[in-house]
Amino acid sequence: MSPEEFVRLTSAWGKSKTPFFFLLDYEGKNPQAFLWEEAAANGIFFRFKDQGNATPKKALPGVNWAFSPISFSEYQRRFNLVQHHILQGDSYLLNLTFPSQVQTDRTLEELFYLGKAPYQLLFQDRFAVFSPEGFVKMEGNEIATFPMKGTLDGKIENAEQVLLANAKEEWEHNTVVDLLRNDLAMVAKKIRVVRYRYTERIPAGGKEIVQTSSEIRGTLPENWQENIGEILLRLLPAGSITGAPKAKTVEIIRAAELDERGYYCGVFGIFDGEKVGSAVAIRFLEKRDGAFYFRSGGGITALSQAEEEYQELQTKVYVPFV
Repeated sequence: MSPEEFVRLTSAWGKSKTPFFFLLDYEGKNPQAFLWEEAAANGIFFRFKDQGNATPKKALPGVNWAFSPISFSEYQRRFNLVQHHILQGDSYLLNLTFPSQVQTDRTLEELFYLGKAPYQLLFQDRFAVFSPEGFVKMEGNEIATFPMKGTLDGKIENAEQVLLANAKEEWEHNTVVDLLRNDLAMVAKKIRVVRYRYTERIPAGGKEIVQTSSEIRGTLPENWQENIGEILLRLLPAGSITGAPKAKTVEIIRAAELDERGYYCGVFGIFDGEKVGSAVAIRFLEKRDGAFYFRSGGGITALSQAEEEYQELQTKVYVPFV
């Protein structure tokens, strides 16, 4: 549907407190919305922690999982393009992503029901999302966002302390927090950082990774339920998976990446009649021409090293089974 139709529908459903599911592509050009009760009939299943329409199914344990990332030489060529723009002053943080072809013996549906991520989506037989990162939550008269930026392998000794002490990761996280404070200010007032750079351990396909997040809140107008779609579209694309300054960085991403992101790095979520929960569509497994591709990446700054960023791209190619 068009963005205009999306705004019209979600405004009407929000005003009447009618539950619905929504999906927004990265640039907000092809949004989708379905009444909660009709989503399953359209092949759409979702879990938001303790809410959703996906009935748990038993799945056989054990998954064959292998992947082939972009070659390092190709990655470095595109990484160098990004670094050129950073050194030119066009961007100072850019989230660079690429698809890795995956070989697995499971279907999208089987992987979806095996997954243990906080926010999960199975969209027909097209893609599945296993996201650890919330986008915005709207409840009462408040909006909150939880940017996640900074990653380290959990098996490293004292991983939390090592990650928190990393100057590059701290600078990257600071930039995203500042960006999202400004984004929230477009739709809310009294913006404040409630929790800053806290660590979380996240299941990652049989292992754990450590990530840093922050919590930012603002005050919404009283009638925000009547403007859900407009609020969401205005916040796109999500700051944590673009960079800063946002507009110019989005241009560089288009030039540096292999193809359009589409619904990868978009936003999906639910309105349950009272509140909105949403997540960034990362940890994204899509099916194209009978093959599987997992999209992943990380934030690039002037301090980034190509080898380390290439390794982070691969670290994030997983479905959280644990």
